[in-house]
Amino acid sequence: MRFITYFPLLFFLLIACQRTTYIDDLGDKSFVLINQDSVKVTFPDDYEGKYVVMGFIYTNCPDICPLVTKNLKEIQEQLNTPDDVHFLGVSFDPKRDTPSVLKKYQEVWGVDKNFDFITGDSIIVAEMMDSMRVRTQVSFTTTTEAGDEIYFLNHSDKMMVMDPQAKLIIEYGGSQPSVPRLIVEDLQAIR
Repeated sequence: MRFITYFPLLFFLLIACQRTTYIDDLGDKSFVLINQDSVKVTFPDDYEGKYVVMGFIYTNCPDICPLVTKNLKEIQEQLNTPDDVHFLGVSFDPKRDTPSVLKKYQEVWGVDKNFDFITGDSIIVAEMMDSMRVRTQVSFTTTTEAGDEIYFLNHSDKMMVMDPQAKLIIEYGGSQPSVPRLIVEDLQAIR
């Protein structure tokens, strides 16, 4: 009779212990994008077997995105550019962040080994941002006398780590000064 009394509690504990330890599984998703060298990238498939540290940016950002990129670079440096970790700056502004623009951005930041900036078709980029829960919204727009449109985006401040099986396992505010230390510690513990 005691077993029957404790069975629901035992069942609950067993289920609770089997909870996932990841944020999201991207293994069933596929986004065909392009990197700063105009090379096709299929995310997450092309990164299978590696950890991926990614930040979400756009190159015309006046504030948060340079901090996210700085943090990505700092994490890479603190980890001594490991072969089993790839770094991504994922642009959510495909209209302006063409491969050539991303190439210049990469050069300005002085990153290249195991470090890509990716963009793609606006519909695919929007689908990827939606799956990563990265939100963007035009916050200011104007047109110059020459007819060029200028706009800024409000957006999520996010950095994520994906494991070698395409599971998102870590998520932090991307521009926070403590993020490099935290991600380095987390990666060293799980690798």
